[in-house]
Amino acid sequence: MQLEYHCLKGVDFKGHEMEVFRTVAEVQEKCEQIRFSGKSLAFVPTMGFFHQGHLELMKAARKIADKVIISIFVNPTQFGPTEDFETYPRDTEGDLVKAREVGVDIAFVPSVEEIYPEGFQTMVKVQGVTQHLCGLSRPGHFDGVTTVVAKLFNITKPHVAVFGQKDYQQLTVITRMVKDLNFDIKIVGVPTVREPDGLAMSSRNSYLTPQQRKSALCLKKSLDLATEMVSRGKRKADEIKRAVQELILNHPFTKIDYVSVCDPVTLENVDVLRGNTLLALAVRVGKTRLIDNCILSPSGPE
Repeated sequence: MQLEYHCLKGVDFKGHEMEVFRTVAEVQEKCEQIRFSGKSLAFVPTMGFFHQGHLELMKAARKIADKVIISIFVNPTQFGPTEDFETYPRDTEGDLVKAREVGVDIAFVPSVEEIYPEGFQTMVKVQGVTQHLCGLSRPGHFDGVTTVVAKLFNITKPHVAVFGQKDYQQLTVITRMVKDLNFDIKIVGVPTVREPDGLAMSSRNSYLTPQQRKSALCLKKSLDLATEMVSRGKRKADEIKRAVQELILNHPFTKIDYVSVCDPVTLENVDVLRGNTLLALAVRVGKTRLIDNCILSPSGPE
């Protein structure tokens, strides 16, 4: 359902008041008031359809700042022409209830036209770290991510911004952009939140059929397999990748987008594990594209 209100003030949910804004001008004014009052502001950008993973980001923000602002915006510029922008799950009213419950102070819920008005021509592009992993299989995706996040940073001017580590590359790209463009913002990464059976929480999990949902557990199983191999002294990236790929493909409905063993900073592939190394996965289960990752930490001789 499309929300019609312009700004909702004085909403009391379990004793907490939250303000909801739809325009850039009003939310900018509110954030400026917070900064000028000497209070710290933490920002959690989201595309909505909240699960516990989103709420953990908000709880983390609550712990490190006086005020918390979230955005709910399904960003069209980070979706490819054959991707799921139109069908991406949305539940804005339900999201606002959940956000109030965890202590969010401000929600920014703009329209596409508010973020990308007529005549919009500027994009923010990060090189290097975008040329790996999802950047290869989703051309232009990170240009959309960095552009919208840069805009949201300029709109809200937070002291700190919180992102999930499940999308490790996105966290890396945003961290790079903030450093390169001298944003006065601290970026905080929060560990991946998982279902009891190990599946990483994702809004796209709602696309999975019950049979596909069982098969999707192969992502976490493959991360556990790789971790166990490294604990047994395996250090060759190709050997680890082959084992991971075999495990995934032995499950029904799966198609591998990528399995990458790479440097956790540059995201460049490595041949041999000599220190902390990122294992990153993207797998289609049916039509649903899922990502997951872990850090492999070898110790002892190669």
